[in-house]
Amino acid sequence: MVLVIGTGGAGLRAAIELAEAGVDVLAVGKRPKDDAHTALAAGGINAALATMDPEDSWQQHAADTIKESYLLADPRTVEIVTQGAARGIDDLERYGMDFAREEDGRISQRFFGAHKFRRTAFAGDYTGLEIQRTLIRRAQQLDIPVLEGVYITRLLVHDGAVFGAYGFDLASGRRYLIQADAVILAAGGHTRIWRRTSSRRDENTGDSFRLAVDAGARLRDAELVQFHPSGIIEPENAAGTLVSEAARGEGGILRNALGERFMARYDPERMELSTRDRVALASYTEIKEGRGTPKGAVWLDVSHLPRHTIMSRLPRVYQTMLDLQMLDITREPIEIAPTAHYSMGGVWVRPEDHSTDVRGLYAIGEASSGLHGANRLGGNSLIELLVFGRITGQAAAAYSQSLTTQHRSAAAIAEARAEIDDLLAADGPENVRALQRAIRNTMTEHAGVVRDEEGLRAGLAELAVIEKRMADVGVHPDIAGYQDLAHAFDLKAAALAARATLESALERRETRGCHNRSDYPDLDPALRVNLVWSPTAGVTHEEIPDVADEISALMQEVSTEGKLVE
Repeated sequence: MVLVIGTGGAGLRAAIELAEAGVDVLAVGKRPKDDAHTALAAGGINAALATMDPEDSWQQHAADTIKESYLLADPRTVEIVTQGAARGIDDLERYGMDFAREEDGRISQRFFGAHKFRRTAFAGDYTGLEIQRTLIRRAQQLDIPVLEGVYITRLLVHDGAVFGAYGFDLASGRRYLIQADAVILAAGGHTRIWRRTSSRRDENTGDSFRLAVDAGARLRDAELVQFHPSGIIEPENAAGTLVSEAARGEGGILRNALGERFMARYDPERMELSTRDRVALASYTEIKEGRGTPKGAVWLDVSHLPRHTIMSRLPRVYQTMLDLQMLDITREPIEIAPTAHYSMGGVWVRPEDHSTDVRGLYAIGEASSGLHGANRLGGNSLIELLVFGRITGQAAAAYSQSLTTQHRSAAAIAEARAEIDDLLAADGPENVRALQRAIRNTMTEHAGVVRDEEGLRAGLAELAVIEKRMADVGVHPDIAGYQDLAHAFDLKAAALAARATLESALERRETRGCHNRSDYPDLDPALRVNLVWSPTAGVTHEEIPDVADEISALMQEVSTEGKLVE
């Protein structure tokens, strides 16, 4: 049996592949599967189908991806994804997904990000939701068992090989001991450790990082985090919720508190259609230099657009702002600030099958690393789920079927059981949620859009104090369930992910893509390496393979005129 942890797009696609191969599979998620993070993805999914631009090719898709990564993407990973992308779209069609189409039946494709050609397929502005629904429907057809509301606390490992996982039910506290030949980790990234984030409260808390590292795996490029330019700043419980970049694409204007259209200072040619990292940096700079609003934000205004345009092209933005702030965007501007959006680094994996340092353990989706480097090409994350969900499902199936015996460890199970017991018995003065907030404040202050050595060292000092305070937490499940216990594990994950991020960001003494070091403003060719982190070895440099000649020849500057970039 193969265990899949995470029931978003990556986890479900892997589970489907396993079930279609006749392998027993169990998928476990702490959130309801129909509300996984994948459902929030709006823009689209990339594949060089050449339905709109016949000259497009997977090689050009690879070239665009590597160039946009600031040369930190693993070329082998990129080739696998771009070559397998069309198959990923075919799989979704086979499962019954309804893509937007041209009048003659071709799948529609549009510009999205720094793509040379139109290669982003979509389903309105609900592409991720449609993908998630499609995968859920296929999983149900295959009778794949899915456990919802279960929090996995530890991977079970013996002699360098995984043999299952341990966890508890979020409502009842019931314990789960799940024994498996292989485990596929698809539990997302770590963007929730910042104060403003596009992730919901109980997702992307760094679970994948902690589970993998505690099992003996390593992390790669933890410092490379994409900040989205337009997250709302209130209400507090929704701070960081995205205003789609379609708002800028349709003609939205960014202004500071002085009423200035400030993008003229940073990218006078592309203005609001500049790249995501550049717009985020521009907004951050305006706020930092005192030209932001009293609440520390800038204004995004679409009120000058025709009402019909807003209602037909930006319905999700209109409804979201009405629901959260009672704000009518046809009349008033939106207060926004940069928000932590996507973990481009993650668990260290091999490109060919996403296996890790631990035998039988795989990582896919935002939990993994290798495809995006220092800047993610818009639309690439969804196709990554499809391609590596399929490939890793096949690899895990082969690994499971190759085992003649499986060694288990009573000590490992006892340790996992004791970890929960100890937390449930903890009655210290420290509040788990307050410590989580302290980590988010530290990361926002010292490891946000712009970093420097002094700030990163201050962040590490603050984190060390928080880690010490974590020894005195109190955990108090109540009539509503075991959420407080889950938050205690979230806190452990956040602390580990924060340390990996801060130490890696300190080591990357350059400015490259999403990683802005004000004390090292230039790109350093010697740092065209991946940074690999573990709690024992710290940060090490990993060489990146050369890009194939047929790909490098296609790596040209891509015009973004008239395109919504990312």
